Amino acid sequence: MTSDPLPISVAARHALEQELADVRAERETVAATLQDPDIGAGDRGDAADQLQRSGDLARLDARIEDIATRLRQADDAGPPPAGVVGVGSTVTVRFDDGTEQTVSIGEVTQGYDASLVTADSPLGKALMGCRPGDAVRYRTPDGEAGAVVVSLGGAPPAQG
Repeated sequence: MTSDPLPISVAARHALEQELADVRAERETVAATLQDPDIGAGDRGDAADQLQRSGDLARLDARIEDIATRLRQADDAGPPPAGVVGVGSTVTVRFDDGTEQTVSIGEVTQGYDASLVTADSPLGKALMGCRPGDAVRYRTPDGEAGAVVVSLGGAPPAQG
């Protein structure tokens, strides 16, 4: 996540709130499977399973805190300004090689999604706050690259 509190769109807020609800439900399920420590211990397989579930619980607790913190930061940042790139924006960009791509600016990505650019990636950071017509430069593993914001809005990329 980014260090500065960035505003997020209504759709991005809704997605985070839904993820928070899903993670909390998953946490409840995992917590319900943990044995009471006062009940007699089972075999080593049971102990290993308990340890795995405890690790899962810690991971879920950390994700819940991350999402809650991000939602608080978004509240502090206020609504995203109209007409500029922000978290939740759909942006069409033209790269230096002339190709155009429509991407969504998001908080985090899970798995590979070519249509999602995270707000803390080099391109995402460069695009934040831009308006149509603005040119940006950013660093890639292959060196410096550039893009121009062609448009904001439009149909979001299809989710596959």
